[in-house]
Amino acid sequence: MSEKQKKSAEDLRSARWFAPDDLRSFGHRSRLMQMGLDPEDWTGRPVIGILNTWSELNPCHAHFRERSGDVKKGVHQAGGFPVELPAISVDESFTKPTSMLYRNLLAMETEEMIRSHPLDGVVLMGGCDKTTPGLVMGAISAGVPMIYLPAGPMLRGNYAGKILGSGSDAWKYWDERRAGNISDEEWVGVEGGIARSYGHCMTMGTASTMTAIAEAMGLCLPGASSIPAPDAGHIRMSTQCGRRIVDMVWEDLTPEKIVTPASVRNSAVVAMATGCSTNAVVHLLAMARRASIKLDLDDLDALGRTTPLIANIRPSGKGDYLMEDFFYAGGLRALMAELGDKLDTSVTTVTGKTLGETLEGATVYNDDVIRPLSNPVYHEGSLAVLRGNLCPDGAVIKPAACDERFRNHQGPALVFDSYPEMKKAVDDENLDITPDHVMVLRNAGPLGGPGFPEWGMLPIPKALIKQGHRDMLRISDARMSGTSYGACVLHVAPESYIGGPLALLKTGDIVNLDLDNRRLDMLVDEGELERRRAAWQKPEDRYQRGYGWMFGKHVTQANEGCDFDFLSPDFGKTAGEPDIF
Repeated sequence: MSEKQKKSAEDLRSARWFAPDDLRSFGHRSRLMQMGLDPEDWTGRPVIGILNTWSELNPCHAHFRERSGDVKKGVHQAGGFPVELPAISVDESFTKPTSMLYRNLLAMETEEMIRSHPLDGVVLMGGCDKTTPGLVMGAISAGVPMIYLPAGPMLRGNYAGKILGSGSDAWKYWDERRAGNISDEEWVGVEGGIARSYGHCMTMGTASTMTAIAEAMGLCLPGASSIPAPDAGHIRMSTQCGRRIVDMVWEDLTPEKIVTPASVRNSAVVAMATGCSTNAVVHLLAMARRASIKLDLDDLDALGRTTPLIANIRPSGKGDYLMEDFFYAGGLRALMAELGDKLDTSVTTVTGKTLGETLEGATVYNDDVIRPLSNPVYHEGSLAVLRGNLCPDGAVIKPAACDERFRNHQGPALVFDSYPEMKKAVDDENLDITPDHVMVLRNAGPLGGPGFPEWGMLPIPKALIKQGHRDMLRISDARMSGTSYGACVLHVAPESYIGGPLALLKTGDIVNLDLDNRRLDMLVDEGELERRRAAWQKPEDRYQRGYGWMFGKHVTQANEGCDFDFLSPDFGKTAGEPDIF
């Protein structure tokens, strides 16, 4: 055992299961022996849980079956006892109605798996959008030493010599196809070239945003979030995670010592500097809440105003750079080093060292991909928070990813009450709409969706596409994919489904966006709004049973992180782990 061990073998949490000379522990030991294990495999060794979100329906994690073996190798090398446990894979590609509906389910499963099993520490294997916050939220609540292993971005896409970015180019080429500018053969070529390897989206979408946030929060090994999934360095990093978690157990380096107000602020600053997904807002709020750390929309907006966007990566970046280019340019360590005193580098990370120590020697190799503070891609951060009579509890926009002319815009609303209604209308070439109209989709929030789906990047109507338009102001209480772009106002709170002001908006009402002053308003007098409010009727609940029913009864609104109210650290009395032995 190394000199830095602070705990003894008798102090291990797993010893409660295996060490006593009693009937219950006899049963635990005999069941391990049933699987061909010897007492030498677990006696005096930290038991390390490997929570694996691998699934044959999650292409982002297609390599995790092999990577779990690499983690186990590292655990063995460090003298630990690895055990792999499957966790629900809330993939973005196939889960309906939205993987966001199941983020909290993954968080609950993670917490309860850790709490109910003889685990001294855990390696969390995730990457696809909701897996990072779900795993981290659950592990923070469980409180045992943890380290996050990011899936890594896929290789850049390619078709006919053109670089393709997942998500972003799907939207772009789909608009061109709807305009009649893309042939069937070209469309199939884009389809086959846009995702060329396992790994999550290689744009700065939600997946890359959340893994960067996890690393900036101190929960990953230095540089881990930038390594492309197929790179040999990803294999080595996985093994290093296995080795490091064993030492973390002996050092008793628990999440509460890493996830602090300062580290959460660091992660928000890094998110802004990378051109993060709007989804970062709802996940950051939920992660901070699990750690009893105060964070709200106004805090994030304040950081957005003072943090320039310096990662020149799609969709907010200018040009064709993707996450592979970011990795070659120096990765997240180089970006954080570039941010300098905007970060608190005294915080502790999973390495046991300070953030500052982990950034020593970090170098930018391409200053067009990772810009200096003196030459940012955009003078402010990725996100802005709006208030007004349409969104008294807040809404979110990504200014760097929208056309400049929509920063301050006024126009008539065109309101849709459902996604099918909107989808049918936008394909009508005779739709009565102008570029000045404001498209609105409601009943798409946490309860209305249900689950807060990624419907917020409303398609540009075909009538406008035919005229050459590719952006317009759009408003919704939905989310949008982190790979999306455009003048989209999202996360309108309270949502329309529970009677928020968006429910009172009518087609033809004038909507005013004043981004400079962070305002979003409908220009309707208060008396008329009161009459509409009195006439509004609450819709029927989406679910009458099962998990969906529980979700509907307990999920909080977008501005509160959409976690379950009963999972707050302040909910009820905390009794700690039950003494079941």
